[in-house]
Amino acid sequence: MQHRTVSGKISYTSVKPEWEGRERGREWFAFTHHGDGSTIMRARCEIEEPDPTVLRDIVYRLGADGEPLDLHVHLTLGDDYLGTGWMHADHDAQTVICESHGPSIGRLSQEMPMNGALDGFGTHPIVGDGYLTKCMDLSKDPHRRNVRVFLPSPDHRGATPPMIAEVNIGLEYVGEEEMTVAAGTFACRHFRFVDEEGMGGTEHPAYDMWVTADEDSIVVKGSIDGYMMNRYELVELERFGPGDAAPQAGS
Repeated sequence: MQHRTVSGKISYTSVKPEWEGRERGREWFAFTHHGDGSTIMRARCEIEEPDPTVLRDIVYRLGADGEPLDLHVHLTLGDDYLGTGWMHADHDAQTVICESHGPSIGRLSQEMPMNGALDGFGTHPIVGDGYLTKCMDLSKDPHRRNVRVFLPSPDHRGATPPMIAEVNIGLEYVGEEEMTVAAGTFACRHFRFVDEEGMGGTEHPAYDMWVTADEDSIVVKGSIDGYMMNRYELVELERFGPGDAAPQAGS
């Protein structure tokens, strides 16, 4: 095969007293980087705390220039079907469409004007947050800019039936740091999401993340305080490219 694959697992933990030291969820992910420059991201996310539990399956396609094209999502809430949907960005027509279904919304079709440049789709998996940081111009050194995304749910856990929502959020490039986690030691770029507009009607606490300082931009570590008090850690990583006899583990 001519494509290159990056896959792994992220552990979700918490610093809340009742959950400290326990895993509150997990995420398995895989990126397929094709020879034409396009990328497919897949992620399965399990969130056990807070109730109700969330199970999310995502498939996200980006074009050769990193532009968002398609996003498929399936959601289970408390072990019950919540909804499924498909979003598509038509950059020529400057529209975003969504076809979705769920017990509370029935069969739904939406179309919204894109109204200008789009930095990506908001996918909700942690690796999707990390990959979105590729929109930052690192030649400007530490700085902050607004990031504009369309996502299938403005809920902070993505736990609502898929419908188009536009979100503008601040993204700050903090600097370079080395991080050691269960998956290994990595040269990282430190970024911070800052919500000044109130995502989904509620301000999202500042969200620090450290992503690999390479073309893959894989989340190594994440930290959210405020009412969430969540932590994320890369615990498994493999990279497999054309001609490799076996996956390459670690950094």
